[in-house]
Amino acid sequence: MYAIVNIAGTQFKVTKDQQLYAPKMQGEAGASVEFDQVLLADDNGTVSIGAPTIAGAKVSGKILDHVKGDKVIVFKKKRRKGYKKKNGHRQQFTKILIENITI
Repeated sequence: MYAIVNIAGTQFKVTKDQQLYAPKMQGEAGASVEFDQVLLADDNGTVSIGAPTIAGAKVSGKILDHVKGDKVIVFKKKRRKGYKKKNGHRQQFTKILIENITI
C-alpha cells in the first residue's frame, strides 16, 4: 500500500513505516501530524485517484527531528573584474516517520 501526498507544497510517495525528509514544518520532535491532501492511493492493486484529492483519505505520521541538509556552495565570479563572492546554504528539513495510511 502506498499513497502520493502533498506535504508543504511537495509531493511524496509514502508507504507505512517510511522515513522522509520534508520541508521544515511547525511542531516539536515527537508530535504527531496528519496529512489530508492525498492525491493518489494504491491498496494492493486497487488505485484511487483524487480530483484533486481523495475525500476522507489521511496519512498520519510522527515528527522525529528537525535537521539541516547538506551544504550547498554558491559561488559568483565576474572575470577580469576582481569580483568573487562565495556563500554557503544549508536547507532546514523535518524528518517524518509515516505511521498509517487510511483510505
